Amino acid sequence: MTGIAVVTGGSRGIGAATARMLAARGHDVAISYRSDEAAAASVVRDIEAAGRRGLAVRADAAGEAETERLFETVDRELGTVTALVNNVGLTGRVARLDEVPSETVREVMDANVLGVIWGCRAAVRRMSTRYGGTGGAIVNVSSIASTLGSPNYYVWYAASKGAVDSLTLGLAKEVVTEGIRVNAVAPGIIDTDIHDSSGLPNRIDKEAHLIPIGRAGRPEEVAEAIVWLLSDAASYVTGDIMRVSGAR
Repeated sequence: MTGIAVVTGGSRGIGAATARMLAARGHDVAISYRSDEAAAASVVRDIEAAGRRGLAVRADAAGEAETERLFETVDRELGTVTALVNNVGLTGRVARLDEVPSETVREVMDANVLGVIWGCRAAVRRMSTRYGGTGGAIVNVSSIASTLGSPNYYVWYAASKGAVDSLTLGLAKEVVTEGIRVNAVAPGIIDTDIHDSSGLPNRIDKEAHLIPIGRAGRPEEVAEAIVWLLSDAASYVTGDIMRVSGAR
């Protein structure tokens, strides 16, 4: 399993775990990050320690121009991308829909929906045989929130992930004859700092009883699913949304 992978939001959580795992299994890896340069540099050091080339690019996934700049940097520094993980995702602070600030909704939609669209578009233009590419695979990071709805937490986030699911299904069919597979993973409650930023620092302890398997997931467990979907072992899998949720 070799290639050149781009992982958006790869400085922490699921993105960082995926970047490290891809490097361990033979990929050169570029990650994007928005602000935490030190965390991004740490991931790059781990990629390089695995014997692969690593690259960190500061880029806001919500920005069309910044996303294109990310891919152009990868083109120049590493080569043409063969694997993309659209991992960037924001929730905003927990609230009812009638109480959430409009700025939060816009920020979440821009990052979670437009960011995935811009990333997929840039990847297709490089991977597709229609453009002279040699193919590749895309995995979008969705959430079980898309089917649960997240009432009293962040229904706007759930809606954004529903859009990711729709995009995944449609794009998979659109590019299936052009050498590109497109899938998604839908994690449940995973032990990352996303809960702190949403205003629920103790969520994992408080809600473990809601998860049939009895615990939160680890970022590496989601990364395993992502890396498998990107691999040749999943060559007949496209248009799938894989739940990684402990049966929730």
